[in-house]
Amino acid sequence: MNDALGPSGHIDSFARDNLPPAGLWPELRLGTFRYPEWLNVGHELTDAMVARGFGDNVALIGNGRQRTYKELSDWTNRIAHALVEDYGVRPGNRVLIRSANNPAMVACWLAATKAGAVVVNTMPMLRAGELGRIVDKAQVTLALCDTRLTEEMTACAQASGILDTVVGFDGSANHDAELDRAALGKPVRFEAARTGRDDVALLGFTSGTTGTPKATMHFHRDILIIADAYAREVLDVRPDDVFVGSPPLAFTFGLGGLAVFPLRFGAAACLLENATPPNMVEIIQKYRATICFTAPTAYRAMLNAMEAGADLGSLRAAVSAGETLPAPVYEDWRAKTGRPMLDGIGSTEMLHIFITNRFDDHHPACTGRTLAGYEARIVDDDMHEVPRGTVGRLAVKGPVGCRYLADEDRQRDYVRDGWNLTGDVFSQDENGRFHFAARTDGMILSAGYNIAGPEVEAALLSHPAVAECAVIAAPDAERGHIVQAHVVLQPGHERDRAMVHDLQNHVKRTIAPFKYPRSVVFTDALPKTESGKNQRFRLKDGA
Repeated sequence: MNDALGPSGHIDSFARDNLPPAGLWPELRLGTFRYPEWLNVGHELTDAMVARGFGDNVALIGNGRQRTYKELSDWTNRIAHALVEDYGVRPGNRVLIRSANNPAMVACWLAATKAGAVVVNTMPMLRAGELGRIVDKAQVTLALCDTRLTEEMTACAQASGILDTVVGFDGSANHDAELDRAALGKPVRFEAARTGRDDVALLGFTSGTTGTPKATMHFHRDILIIADAYAREVLDVRPDDVFVGSPPLAFTFGLGGLAVFPLRFGAAACLLENATPPNMVEIIQKYRATICFTAPTAYRAMLNAMEAGADLGSLRAAVSAGETLPAPVYEDWRAKTGRPMLDGIGSTEMLHIFITNRFDDHHPACTGRTLAGYEARIVDDDMHEVPRGTVGRLAVKGPVGCRYLADEDRQRDYVRDGWNLTGDVFSQDENGRFHFAARTDGMILSAGYNIAGPEVEAALLSHPAVAECAVIAAPDAERGHIVQAHVVLQPGHERDRAMVHDLQNHVKRTIAPFKYPRSVVFTDALPKTESGKNQRFRLKDGA
């Protein structure tokens, strides 16, 4: 069903030992995506680019500085030396990175990858408990953390029986923290670990519907495949391109669009720690950015900025993913720029986009066609393909596919008969284009973020005033959907604005703040089945 795994360079065999059994893998269609048996993607995106003549090209822009490919290569090699020589990193060890989007985070990711580590990138908004579940799942013993974000990381380490070392790095332009000082005197040449193309390089975590983290496992070759597929075929990335965007590098969507894609082709990535639409508008104008990755929510704000006189004419590609692209946003963007907005869909399990519109084939309210090397179909619950125009489950095959870390039950849910079932409901029209309808797994998609309703419910239920609650997705003109909580209070508590704020702040303190309920509805009782289960669909009917 899948190619036999090639040789491994991992001394720590944890990742390979915890791959799903071969019989549970999706069918992989590698086709023309062939790479050397021994491959280290950290080397490929830095030292190999310098060797190809890109040394003087700008690679990373951020925090007031620009770094060339040669500077990035030297920087990451010094850090890799420090990781191996001072902190004992061995090929196959898991290394967690906690940071906002900045050049130092990219450098740490590349350096750890060069050292042969399996990297776990995490969002800066995660709290200690959320980090702890990731640490436990991936058996992480070393974390690299921006010194401005150490509080939750330190609390996680103190509560963990696994994570024993947290090393700070300076994510600002100063580079004066423990890791920076350790790397300063190291050589600028480093022989990257001899990793196999089928060695796990990256664990991408996704919360899933229960809030329990799932770790998706991605090989060195997979990271190059997403660039050699989407970025080459659809974006036709050139060395003079400048990338900008809002998704966190901890998301595989962000890591691809803001690091892998530009570095694979000698282009530049402009990284923003606070990627608000006004900040993106400013940076696009300042550096004449050409390719933008963000969600429709941000594009709405950018359209308003253009109305106010902002010049975004340098953008040749506006990529939208993470939530449904409304037809009016697509139409307004095309009218104001003369260029299409490229809607697409990907998943953490599939690493990046696999169905997309193209510059010469784009339509409103349409996700487009599969990339070369991928196949998709719409199926029913028995995996039978349904007639064109019929709504059903999206099933995908391609050169990458789902592999959950030590989670056979979830692997069986996601992979059936060799196909990846993404959790999306789609239809396919008579011309072969795909159209998004809904999610099947209850995830709430809000402004580009995936939010598990049960996780928000658990946070609310930990508040002493909450007796019961149910969380749903409520439509919102700006964010697509928002988290809406229907709450039954304990006796003696007032249903007032102060209680709404108290509950919202409690959720922000308990889990990542972006997950908080933007709408709170107090009610006497929740609709239930005879067996006592919440009927969330009835709440949606009244939302």
